[in-house]
Amino acid sequence: MTQSTGRALGFALLGWLLLASPPAAADANWKTSSAVWKQMDACTRAARKQFPDYTAEANAKREAARQKCLRSSNLPGEAAEPQQAQPQPAER
Repeated sequence: MTQSTGRALGFALLGWLLLASPPAAADANWKTSSAVWKQMDACTRAARKQFPDYTAEANAKREAARQKCLRSSNLPGEAAEPQQAQPQPAER
């Protein structure tokens, strides 16, 4: 085997090893994120099943039910009403 052939095989082996083993952290993060999204989707489906009409009253009740489900499951979600920023104390 010549030196250039050995280098080529070395680079090919290195490239194959890099492509064959994806980072484990990305897979774990994806699984965690996917599980959270599934739980959030379940809250949305349950609220839609509870209040299927698209009237203004049903929309408000559906959103309230969805937010309640998200909070009880300790999941992220938008606040029903935006929180007011706390005033910062004046610097001296």
